Amino acid sequence: MFIGIDVGTSTVKAAAFDRSGAELGVEARQIALTMRGGAVEQDMDEVYGAVVAVLDALTDRLPGPVELAGLTGQGDGVWLVDGAGRPVRAAVSWMDGRAHGLVDQWLADGTFEAVYRRTGGAVFPGSPGPLLAWLDRHEPAALDAASAALYCKDMVFGRLTGAPPGTDVSDASMPFLDPRTRAYDNGVVELLGLTHRRGLLAPVGDPITTAAARGEGLPAGTRLANGPYDLPACALGAGVTEPGDGLLIVGTCLASLVATTDLDLSGEPAGLHIATDRPGHRLRAMPAMVGTAALDWVLSTTGVAHGEVDALLAATPPGAHGVRVLPYFAPSGERAPFVAPGLRAELTGVSLESTRGDLVRATCEGIGYAARHCLEAAGLTGTLAVCGGGTRSPAWTRLLADVLGRPLRVVEGEVGARGAVLAAAERFGVPLDTARWTRPTAVVEPDPARADLYAEGYAAHLSRLVRARARTGNRPGRS
Repeated sequence: MFIGIDVGTSTVKAAAFDRSGAELGVEARQIALTMRGGAVEQDMDEVYGAVVAVLDALTDRLPGPVELAGLTGQGDGVWLVDGAGRPVRAAVSWMDGRAHGLVDQWLADGTFEAVYRRTGGAVFPGSPGPLLAWLDRHEPAALDAASAALYCKDMVFGRLTGAPPGTDVSDASMPFLDPRTRAYDNGVVELLGLTHRRGLLAPVGDPITTAAARGEGLPAGTRLANGPYDLPACALGAGVTEPGDGLLIVGTCLASLVATTDLDLSGEPAGLHIATDRPGHRLRAMPAMVGTAALDWVLSTTGVAHGEVDALLAATPPGAHGVRVLPYFAPSGERAPFVAPGLRAELTGVSLESTRGDLVRATCEGIGYAARHCLEAAGLTGTLAVCGGGTRSPAWTRLLADVLGRPLRVVEGEVGARGAVLAAAERFGVPLDTARWTRPTAVVEPDPARADLYAEGYAAHLSRLVRARARTGNRPGRS
């Protein structure tokens, strides 16, 4: 067996695969997010406990030895640990908005753009640079007590293996990594006022970060590889490796990724350039802050169950009877394909005649428009794969194909876990048939008439967005 571990924002999963890539079983556990006053945090012990629980449950019910395992997980945020690898405080999530003011300040004084021009990463409130700077100002004792500021999967890897603090080039890409040298840019550390905290940054493995499990969750001695984090892991799991090809992940985060060998740091500073295990190869990423989380909020607010979504989409025509949604629901605003910490969601065109179906369809359409904006900015020219929880809705997947105006290669199952295994196999020199492992389960073609209608809707969406950004004081950019 090959096991992939995916430590997501709200769910921890472990999936087992055979040598052909067939999924043998999946175990999942929900983990909590604590939200208050713009702060979004997670209990590290709860997260790690969920990892051990899913691994115990999975390995107990599946026969055969575990040949190797790969680990991936949510990116960004700050996971402070002490010298023993234990939590110093709760993990600060990538969804956290407390550093909003710092990012606004850096946008105004040029720091934001200076960092982007050096690293290709646009800092946002939930990225490690602003969060460390915020903690340095407001909770210096926590940083004093920490020996390392890790990313999620790095914390889990250290506790599973006992390995010293470390990370891989993908997680390190935001916001301190020089994409040319694949090492930390100390000039960026200085720009963000963190030179005196430089020692907290975990050493970067390029690309080998591997160890043997200690016997907690995985059998003792199991070979385990750390990274890449969830976005590039999903790209691997979906077979998106050729320049120009793209992936849309319809998950909590709406992530648009395009494989590239180029490094163009001109244009509006937004998104990031994610380094991969192959030097010279990277992913141009536009990870919008909110994907399925926006729809979840609308469903909860209107009392609609997830199982009703397809029927409501079928009952409401394209255009949602004039209801429109700008889907910027995150407390930290937006980060792709532009950075606007103060931007918030807008619902317009609602009347007493509007139905729950109108609100649901308008939200799904708004998320689709945001995805199209991100994919265009990322430079999509080739095929497009799609994965994530949102693709479990056939009606929403068809709607996305229409809004995007292109065929979608649907990749089902635990795509991030699959990519984690493929990365681990590459690092350990275990040959696997990657084409077979990443074969799409379906191809959804757009309807030409609806695609034309949505092309007009997309233009109107961009116009509304320009006005919304102007109202929040964020200058509309060139994307």
